[in-house]
Amino acid sequence: MPSDHHRPHTPEAQPQAPASLRQDPENSPAQLATLPVATMLSAAAAAASVKTFSTAAAVTCKPAFKPLHLPPLPAAGSRPLSSLSISARPLYRQEHALATVAAAAGRGDRAVSPAPPAATADGSRQVEIAAPAEPAENARRAKIGVYFATWWALNVIFNIYNKKALNAFPYPWLMSTLSLAAGSAIMLASWATRIAEAPQTDLDFWKALSPCLVLTDADRLVAEQVAIAHTIGHVAATVSMAKVAVSFTHIIKSGEPAFSVLVSRFFLGEHFPAPVYFSLLPIIGGCALAAVTELNFNMVGFMGAMISNLAFVFRNIFSKKGMKGKSVSGMNYYACLSMMSLVILLPFAIAMEGPKVWAAGWQKAVAEIGPNFVWWVAAQSVFYHLYNQVSYMSLDEISPLTFSIGNTMKRISVIVASIIIFQTPVQPINALGAAIAILGTFIYSQAKQ
Repeated sequence: MPSDHHRPHTPEAQPQAPASLRQDPENSPAQLATLPVATMLSAAAAAASVKTFSTAAAVTCKPAFKPLHLPPLPAAGSRPLSSLSISARPLYRQEHALATVAAAAGRGDRAVSPAPPAATADGSRQVEIAAPAEPAENARRAKIGVYFATWWALNVIFNIYNKKALNAFPYPWLMSTLSLAAGSAIMLASWATRIAEAPQTDLDFWKALSPCLVLTDADRLVAEQVAIAHTIGHVAATVSMAKVAVSFTHIIKSGEPAFSVLVSRFFLGEHFPAPVYFSLLPIIGGCALAAVTELNFNMVGFMGAMISNLAFVFRNIFSKKGMKGKSVSGMNYYACLSMMSLVILLPFAIAMEGPKVWAAGWQKAVAEIGPNFVWWVAAQSVFYHLYNQVSYMSLDEISPLTFSIGNTMKRISVIVASIIIFQTPVQPINALGAAIAILGTFIYSQAKQ
C-alpha cells in the first residue's frame, strides 16, 4: 500500500471555496465588499489549505536524500580527547551499502547487515589500535615458570632437611605434628596481618573437614573423612622417609595414579578409557622393579609409602565430594585442612611416642649434631608448608594436566637431588625401574586428559 507522501493527487482532495467566492468575471469589487465577513474568512482559510497542500505535494516530489553514516560521538568521560582524530576528508556515503539494502528489500529478505567498506573513496581507513597481548602472555609464562622453579626447589629442600632431622631424631609422629603446626601458625599470621585473604567459612565448612561420629546421609559420610585421610597420608609418608631412602619413598609414591584409578573404578564405579588402564602397567612394573632391587629395602618404609598413596587418593576423592558448593581458594582450603589434621594428629602422636621419648631423643640429637639440628627441624617444618602453598598457587594458574606434568618433574628432581646429596647407592636395574615408573606416571597424566 503506498504511503501518504506518494498517494496520487486527485481533484476531489482539494478543498473547495464557497460558491459565492468562486472566480466569476461578473463579480466586481463592489459585490465582494457587500459579502458577509464570515464568508470572507472561510474563503481565506480554504485558500491557505490549498497552498499548504500544494507545498507538501511539491516537497514529496523531490528525490530522497541518501543517509550519511557518521561515527558516533564518544560519551562524556569514556575516553580522553587525545584519542580522537580530526580529518579534513569528506564524509563517506555508503552508496554500495544502500544499494545492497534496497536489492535485499526487493527480494523480501528479513534483515540485511552490510559490512562497512575497508576504505573510503580517498583511500582512508579506520585503524583500530589494540594493546599487544604478547607481553602479557610472556609475563604469565614467566610467572608460571617462577612458581614451578620455587615449587621444586622448596620440595627438594624440605625432603633434604626432613631426612636429616629424621636420621638424628627418628620420631616421625612428632615431626609430622611440627610440620602441620608450622603451617597452621604461618597461615594464621598471614590472615591476621592480611597478607593473605582469610577464607569466608561457616560451621558447615568445618563440619565437612572434621571427623564426626553422627552421620546424617551418604554425602556427609564421605565429606567428613577428608582430614583423617590427610593425616594418615602425611604421617605414613614421614614414617617411610624415616625408614628408607628419600629416592625409594618417592619412587613408590610415583605409583599414586594406579591407586587413584583402582579406587575410583572399584569403590566409586567410575570408568576410564583404555589408554588410562594401559598406562598403569609401566607404573606398577617400574615400582615393583625398583622395590625388588632396592639395596636398603625396609618393609615398614615400603608399606608407609603405599599407605600414603592410598590415603591421599581417598583425601582427593573426599575433598571433591565434600567441597561442592563451597567457594574457598586452594591455598586457604589446604590451610584449614592442615589445622584440622593437627587437631586430629596431636593426641595420637602423644600416645604413639610421648613427651618423655621426645625429650630424651631431643637431648641426644642436640648433643650429637649441635645447634644445626634445631635448624633442620625448623626448616623441614616451614618448608613443608611453603612448598604445598606454592603448589596450590601454581594450580590456580595452570591446567590440571600441566600440574600433573610438573608434579612428575618434581619427583625426578627430588630423586636425583637426594641421591647426590645423601650419596645413595643405586644399581642400574634400580634406576631403570625408577625411570619406567616415572615414565608411566607421565603417560598416565597424558591419557587421563
